[in-house]
Order: sequence, then C-alpha cells, then structure tokens
Amino acid sequence: MKRLCIVLLTGLPLLASCSTPDIQSYRDNTPKLDLYQFFSGHTQAWGMFRDRSGKLIKRFSVDINSHRDGDALILDEHFLYADGTRQQRSWRLVPKGDGKWHGTAADVIGEAEGEVAGNALHWRYSLRLPVDGREWAVDFDDWMFLQDNYTMLNSAHMSKFGFGLGEVSLFFRKE
Repeated sequence: MKRLCIVLLTGLPLLASCSTPDIQSYRDNTPKLDLYQFFSGHTQAWGMFRDRSGKLIKRFSVDINSHRDGDALILDEHFLYADGTRQQRSWRLVPKGDGKWHGTAADVIGEAEGEVAGNALHWRYSLRLPVDGREWAVDFDDWMFLQDNYTMLNSAHMSKFGFGLGEVSLFFRKE
C-alpha cells in the first residue's frame, strides 16, 4: 500500500502539469480584449501547425472579414496554405454574459465554449479535421492574448483521446 501511495503522489505533478491556467488569472491584464472591437472589419493572420515533436507541418495565412448580426459576431475566414490549398470557415460567436462566448462553424462539433478575461480568450472545442482523405474529430485547447489594439497571439493545442497531436500558432494583425 505504501508503494502505491508513493507512485500516486509522484504522478500528481505530471497530472497537474497537464492542466491549463484559470482564465480569471488574466482579468487584470491590459489592454482589455473586446472581440467585437478587435475583429471588426478586416484582420489578417499568419500561422503554422507543428506536430507533437515540434516539426513544422503546415504554414498558412488567413484573411478574416467580420461583421455583427445582432449580438452575434460573424468571422469569415479564408485560409491560404503554403502548398497552395485553400480553406474557408465561417464562425458565429455569441456572447453569453460574464465574458463567456459560444461559437459555431460548419466543421465544429457542437459548440465552442470560450471565455474572455483581461487580455485573454480561452476557447475549447472539437473540430472535424481532414487528414489523408478522412475526417478526425480533434480537440482544441485554444488561447488568444491581445498584445496591443492591433496585435493578438494565438496558441492552440490539439489532441485526440487526450493524446497531444501538435500545436497551432497564429499571429493576428488588425488593419
């Protein structure tokens, strides 16, 4: 029994290291992120996907045009990958109060759930991702941090069945 307890206690730091920070720990950070303001009009982004070993797999750019539809924020994203392929996604983001947001898109499974506090936005969602002619349901743990009124950084960890697949990094620039 004593050996089992030691094994369990030594494994706890590993489990704790897998958790993410509480979004409220960023509530005092400035500038304050206002999704309507940052994404109003046209925004550009540049990004990459690296696999779990850190190897660069894909590079891309994104043109984002947005507008409001009542309380909803519509983000129309057009991706151009370094290999010349293109992709389009349209997000519908709806505020739910207390900094919470829900989002939908055609390739999102169910609803994305997000929360804004200070300069940060934390999203969690599952996405149908095309891989070698098949679709995988991939989970995203997505963090965005507003740097100034025109710049936002994004880091999203991808996993399937709890196993890390890689990371998507983006740099957004508001015109």
